[in-house]
Amino acid sequence: MVTNRIEIFPELNFPQWVPEGAEWRVENEKDGTQLLLVPGGTFLAGGSGADEGGGEPFPVELPPYYLGLHPVTNGQYLRFVEATGHRPPVPPKGSPVWKGRNFLPEFSDHPVVYVSWEDAKVYCSWAGLRLPSELEWEKGARGVEGRRYPWGDEWDETKCRNGKNRGGETTCSVWSYANGCSVWGHSQMSGNVWEWCEDWYDGQAYERYRAADLQPPLAGKFRVVRGGSWVLEHEGYFRCTVRNRRPDLRSMSYGFRTARTLAL
Repeated sequence: MVTNRIEIFPELNFPQWVPEGAEWRVENEKDGTQLLLVPGGTFLAGGSGADEGGGEPFPVELPPYYLGLHPVTNGQYLRFVEATGHRPPVPPKGSPVWKGRNFLPEFSDHPVVYVSWEDAKVYCSWAGLRLPSELEWEKGARGVEGRRYPWGDEWDETKCRNGKNRGGETTCSVWSYANGCSVWGHSQMSGNVWEWCEDWYDGQAYERYRAADLQPPLAGKFRVVRGGSWVLEHEGYFRCTVRNRRPDLRSMSYGFRTARTLAL
């Protein structure tokens, strides 16, 4: 099993777009998260599926930031639980991956599930990281030119974990489907688990973003999740533009990845 992204894409050791004074790849000491730089500048956001009215993609400028190479894993979450005494991600019923504070070794590098938005926020606070905004998530997934999927514009069910290729399994290792990574090198921005974002969900948010008002919603009933999950089959759920909304609950298909602000 490959356990290091660089073993899969060694050429990514030498990106040409890293600004002076920044590192392309960093590791967060507290939880072992590897984060890859998403450079500052303009990218194409939105388009069909990104807001309730559809519409064409539009330019958005973001400062540079770091985004987790992959979703937070069971192994990483165990470090958090042991350090803080936080509630383990065990569902009220069903067949949990975790039993108390233990899980089978083969699930160590699977994304943690049954974590709420609040669980994700507490984890980030402990680790010294944060959740990405949904615009940051989107740029990390689709690059600057408005890709439909992280790997390009054509659907390919072999490039992410989804309901058509999982067989009898559920989630998979975060190192699986290496050919489905984003242009920046981030793994599994489509499929495997829905990922919590920082933002409240607002169906009209992208209309404001289109008008250059990047203030995120200040309140709401639901939180944004992005990326699709292993339970779904229709290709539309896996587009980089798809905005989904969920209450702050725990589910077998919700996980998260972390982010970090770049300070130069």
